[in-house]
Amino acid sequence: MSDKAVITCSLNGVLTDPKQHHVPVTPEEMAREAKAAYDAGAAVVHIHLRNQAPNKGHLPSWDVAVSREIQQAIREACPGIIINHTSGTSGANYAGPLACIRETKPEIAACNAGSLNYLKVKADKTWAWPPMMFDNAVEKIQDFLDAMKDAGTIPEFECFDVGIVRCVDMYVETGMYSGPLEYNFVMGVASGMPSDPELLPILLKLKRPEAHWQVTAIGRSEIWPLHQRCADLGGHLRTGLEDTFYLANGDKVTSNGQLIEEIAGCARRAGREIASPAEARKIFGVLH
Repeated sequence: MSDKAVITCSLNGVLTDPKQHHVPVTPEEMAREAKAAYDAGAAVVHIHLRNQAPNKGHLPSWDVAVSREIQQAIREACPGIIINHTSGTSGANYAGPLACIRETKPEIAACNAGSLNYLKVKADKTWAWPPMMFDNAVEKIQDFLDAMKDAGTIPEFECFDVGIVRCVDMYVETGMYSGPLEYNFVMGVASGMPSDPELLPILLKLKRPEAHWQVTAIGRSEIWPLHQRCADLGGHLRTGLEDTFYLANGDKVTSNGQLIEEIAGCARRAGREIASPAEARKIFGVLH
């Protein structure tokens, strides 16, 4: 168990529409929200890139210049903070995220560790969006691991289902990856692992024993018992406007800072201190 809990703030995500929710888009907005999270205890920020054109902020971007501008703005506002860069994209063309990683060299980047049918059904029994495959074949994963190695970036293995957790062990066994290990158990996607605290002990049996781990819990107020269980079991913690808009009492938030304050409370109730960015760098083995 890690005595100190590293808190990651997922600032904005890729699906949330800034016209409907208070998600940041511009470098200035990203820096402001990162600072609110930083002041509340976040040592890491997970970033997605959005189209910077007027009224296009709901669309994703893989513009390296946008990535650089956002990272620079965040680093100026939050000295020492760790950047965790998204890499997730469907389809055969993933040159954009590879370029962002190779050219901006974030300390950490998401490495989606397996494929998932990304599905959700609405209350009227129709699809919430057209059924899609979030495809992460082994060859694609290797390309991302190679790019991260070249950039000196640590991969955070995103695991959306139990079988994907088991795959990470095989990536190590076959030599696809060697280095600091971080698992992110993504729980709450309707077609993936549920946000069930009772699932955590099983996942911990399946991860490599030397690896760090955290939980991404997607949902509403029902996710907070999972966050508390994660803190109790020694995991690192993540929340933010990408994952939820709701506090444990059901109140809707308007800023990432409110969510980080709430999740810091989970760590403290578990008797754990919050890691500073410098301490998080030592814990994760970040060398730059």
